[in-house]
Amino acid sequence: MRTAGIISEYNPFHRGHAWQIGELRRRLGAETAVICAMSGSFVQRGDFAVMRTHARAEAAVRGGADLVLELPLPWAIASAEGFAAGGVGVLAATGAVDTLVFGSECGDTETLKAVAAALESESFAAYLRQGLQEGVSFAAAREAAARKLLGEKAAVLAQPNDILGVEYCKALLRQHSALVPLALPRRGAAHDAPLDAAPGRYASASALRALVRAGGAAALAPHVPPACLRLYMQAEAEGDILDGRAFGIAVLSRLRAMDAAGLRAVRGAAEGLENRLAAAVQGAGTLDELVQAMRTKRYATARLRRLVLDAALGYTGDLPALPPYLHVLGANETGLAVLRCARQAALLPLSHSLADLAARSAPAARVAAAHAAAEDLTALCLRHPAPMGAAYTAKPVFPTSGAK
Repeated sequence: MRTAGIISEYNPFHRGHAWQIGELRRRLGAETAVICAMSGSFVQRGDFAVMRTHARAEAAVRGGADLVLELPLPWAIASAEGFAAGGVGVLAATGAVDTLVFGSECGDTETLKAVAAALESESFAAYLRQGLQEGVSFAAAREAAARKLLGEKAAVLAQPNDILGVEYCKALLRQHSALVPLALPRRGAAHDAPLDAAPGRYASASALRALVRAGGAAALAPHVPPACLRLYMQAEAEGDILDGRAFGIAVLSRLRAMDAAGLRAVRGAAEGLENRLAAAVQGAGTLDELVQAMRTKRYATARLRRLVLDAALGYTGDLPALPPYLHVLGANETGLAVLRCARQAALLPLSHSLADLAARSAPAARVAAAHAAAEDLTALCLRHPAPMGAAYTAKPVFPTSGAK
């Protein structure tokens, strides 16, 4: 049986995601098992997920995935490079995944592999340094350096999902992974596109998050599988959705209590960014105001938002390079069968219990504590705030049936 891996956020899981799972089974075989490495309560753009981790994991299983593993928070809110490295690390360590599947604007696996290989070359590194010395943003310097090596192929670095695809291919190279990449063309609206931007195409996840904020979970009905809609409406009824205003206040309160030494130790604080954060937090009343006050042409907004989260969560530069465990969030019957095999083949400790995983090694304890801190902050900021400690007590979701 083939086993495909997907690195995901599912924020929220929608019909476009269900199409991707169906399409990979059309290409690889109807019996292909699907393992997802999914972000927890925070996501790569430096924001909170619209719904909590286990509700999104169950939605993924009911939407067609077989097994959902956690992409630990330090990698879920890292740069595209760190996000990709963490996701590849999780999937490869299962010992079960043979194909890494991802969405892409170009849908051309070979082009993405070629760009990834070029970005790993010494020539690229020299061109990149030259561009950064000229004061342009990292993204612009990277694309210019790639164009010098690859010509028009470098255009993929202008598209968000192609960029992630390149980073996945880089991670495969760096980790000497045997996983085979497979890029599927995106069928949805463009990244961050509003709901009416592409009639007839799957709505973007950002548009769906805006729908939830404006009209509640019921507004998702045309855009998500029915089984997922029921989960989202239940989460909303139980107050298990994050309150953006409460989250902003909680983060700002933590940042205002930090001293200069604490800010300097934050992961990603460099080139004076910690000083910009320290100055901005003194007057900002919301997270948007904070990020706006920190902005320069050199740094993307998402990077600044990730820095803010890293600071609030206490993430420093001494975190492990790759995830040190495999944390099970949910599975169906096929996923449980994959788990039984993975327990023999996995290269990392594997469990549904975070407490058990934390006891396996010092790096595992460090990452588990980082995850738990994020979940505790999330619990405080729900519409109906919840107690601390859920990271260590939450049960995995095992739906008795999951649509494929």
